[in-house]
Amino acid sequence: MIIRDHAALLAPVERDLRLDLFRGIGLWMIFLDHIPHDVVAWLTLRNYGFSDAAEFFVFISGYLVGWIYGPVVAGGWFLAALKRLWRRAAEMYVAHIMLFLLFTAQIARTARRFDNPMYEHEFNVFNFLSHPDELIGQAILLKYKPVNLDVLPLYITLVLAAPFMIWCLVRRPNLTLAASVVLYVLSRRFDWNIASYPPGTTWYFNPFCWQLMFVFAAWCGIGQIDRIGKWVWSRATMTLAAAWLVFALLIVMTWHVHTLEALVPKWMIKAIYPIDKTDLDMLRFTHFLALAIWVTYFVSRKWKALHTGWLRPVILCGQHSLPIFCLGVFLSFSAHWILTQYTKGVWEQLAVSLVGIIIMVGAAWLLDRAERVPSLFVRVSEVEEPDAAIESAPAATGAAAAPASR
Repeated sequence: MIIRDHAALLAPVERDLRLDLFRGIGLWMIFLDHIPHDVVAWLTLRNYGFSDAAEFFVFISGYLVGWIYGPVVAGGWFLAALKRLWRRAAEMYVAHIMLFLLFTAQIARTARRFDNPMYEHEFNVFNFLSHPDELIGQAILLKYKPVNLDVLPLYITLVLAAPFMIWCLVRRPNLTLAASVVLYVLSRRFDWNIASYPPGTTWYFNPFCWQLMFVFAAWCGIGQIDRIGKWVWSRATMTLAAAWLVFALLIVMTWHVHTLEALVPKWMIKAIYPIDKTDLDMLRFTHFLALAIWVTYFVSRKWKALHTGWLRPVILCGQHSLPIFCLGVFLSFSAHWILTQYTKGVWEQLAVSLVGIIIMVGAAWLLDRAERVPSLFVRVSEVEEPDAAIESAPAATGAAAAPASR
C-alpha cells in the first residue's frame, strides 16, 4: 500500500534561475536561427558545435519534470502529477494549433500581398493553401507542420509520456534509463518514427530517439546525477569533455571554411557523417553533455549574476517560454520578410534581430507583470436545496429559513 506524503504535494520548489537563463538563451537562438542568412545568427551555438537550442529545450524540460514531479510521484501522488502534466500538454497542443493557423495566415497574406509565392513553398504551406480542408485535419493530428513548427509536437508527446517516465524513474531509475537507451538504439536501427504528411514522410524530431535526452534529463532531475557527481566533474572527465568540444568546433569550422575540409581524413568523414538531427545523432547528444558539464561547473545555482539586471531580460523570456517561443516564430518570419522584400544589408540584419529580441523581452515583461496582478475569484460551494426542508417544517421554522436561503 502506498502511503501518500502530503509534504511532497504541497512543499514549495525552489526556482533554479539557471534553467530560466538557458531557456531564454535558447529562445533567442531559435529566433535568430530561423532568420535565413542573418549575420547575428553567427552568435548561436549551432555554428560552433554539433548541438543547438533544441537540445537545450528538451534537456531543461526533462530536468524540470524530474525535479518537480519526482518527489510528487514518490510521495504517492501519481494522479496529481498526471493531471498537471497532461494539462500542460493540452495547453501546448492548443498553442500549437493556434500558432499553426495564425502562422499560416501570416505567410498566405504576405505571399498574396507581395505576389511572391516563394514564401508558400519555403515554409511548406503551399499544400495547405491548395487543400485546406484536408490539411486542417492532418494538422490537428500533428502530421502536417509548416517549417519552424516541428518542435512543439515533440514536446507534447514527451510531456504526455512524462508521468509514466517519472513513475518508472522513481522506482527503478537506472533500469528506466537503460530501457530508454535500448529504445533509442532500436528506433535508429529499425527506423522507427511517427508518420507525417505528405505520405511517406516522418516527424522531423523523432520522439523515439529524442526521448533519450528527456529521460536522461529527468534522471538527473530526480537526483541521480548527484550520486555520480564526483566522476562527472572530475579532472579526467572535464578534460575529455573539453577535447570533445574542441573537436566539434574544428569539424563545424570545415562547414564554413571549405578549404579546411580537405584536412579531415576520409575515414573520419565516413565515421561521423551524417550528423543527424532527426534521430538525435550521438555526436549531438555527447556534445551537449560535454557543454553541460563545463557550464554547470562555472555557473552554480548561487551565481550572483543571476540576480543582476543584466541577465533579467533573458531570464524573463525563459520563465515564459511557451508564449515567447510562439511570438518568436512570428517575429522570425517578419524579419525574414523584411530582409527579403527590401534589403539584406548587414545593418538591416542587425536592426531586425535587435528589434525582434527587444519585442520578445517586452512581451515577457508584460507577462511577468500580468502574473503579479491578483486574481479575483468567487469561491462557489454546493449547498443543499432547502425546498424539501421548508415543506416538511412548521410554518414558523419555514419563515425563518427562507431569508437564509437567498
